[in-house]
Amino acid sequence: METTLYDSELRLMELLWDAPQPLTAKEISLLAAGQIGWSRNTTYTVLTKLVGKGVLRREEPGFRCVPLATREEVQRAEARSLLQRLFGGSKRALVSALLEDGPLSDAEAAALREMIDRNAGE
Repeated sequence: METTLYDSELRLMELLWDAPQPLTAKEISLLAAGQIGWSRNTTYTVLTKLVGKGVLRREEPGFRCVPLATREEVQRAEARSLLQRLFGGSKRALVSALLEDGPLSDAEAAALREMIDRNAGE
C-alpha cells in the first residue's frame, strides 16, 4: 500500500480494523457517531474516499465495507512516508529523533537490538 491516509481516514480505518467484519456503512456510521462524534454524512464521505483510494471495498447489498489494507500495511506505508518526508530517508535520523524523547526500557532496547541484528545488511 502506497497511499497516504489523512487522520480522518485513519480514524475510520481503526474502527473497521477493530470491529467484526464486514460492517455496513450504516453500522460504521453508528460506530463513528458513538466513538468519534461524526455525523452520518461525514462518515459516508470518508468511506467514499477510502473506497476511491483502494483501501476499502464496497460490496452490495447493503454497502458492506471490507478493508483491503491491514493495519500493519498502513503502518509500514505511513512510516515510509514519514521517513522520506521528515528525515530524507535516513533511518538513523528517525531513530535518533525518537531516542531523544527519552530512554528506552531494557526490554525495548533488547527488542530493537534483535530487530537490527536480524535486518542488518539487507
